[in-house]
Amino acid sequence: MSFFFLASCKNDKAKNAEKLVENEEIAYHSFGNEITDAEVLTKEQMAEKYKDLKVGDTLNVKFASKINEVCKSKGCWMNLDLGNETESFVKFKDYGFFMPLNADGREVIVNGKAFVTTTSVDELRHFAEDAGESEEEIAKIKDPKYTLSFEADGVLMNK
Repeated sequence: MSFFFLASCKNDKAKNAEKLVENEEIAYHSFGNEITDAEVLTKEQMAEKYKDLKVGDTLNVKFASKINEVCKSKGCWMNLDLGNETESFVKFKDYGFFMPLNADGREVIVNGKAFVTTTSVDELRHFAEDAGESEEEIAKIKDPKYTLSFEADGVLMNK
């Protein structure tokens, strides 16, 4: 089963506060709160954690994955690979930071809250419009979607 979700870039106040962080082996670009690369779940472990979540549940967690897609408007959301054609839809806490628009395919570590939601048809159509989808593609959206969501307060991206 595949989950694919987009989100709107509603708030123009956020700033992209990027820093360079280095440990002994890897250099990272840091966004949002300072986080470390210690005690990180794999994408497969994170996919298992999502299986136990119900709407209304939250889980504080840190996991590593590959960016499948970043919002091409401002970098205000991203979809992370969880394996088996499943993704986690990531927004950034309080729109406090954004990711580079060209970050697709990069490896990241995200820290924050995992949760699940159901996204309405109206929201999905709005998000598709933000992503530049055609009117024809937007009209095909007829059902709400179950979303594996994540609110990141900090992100490390491999340099």
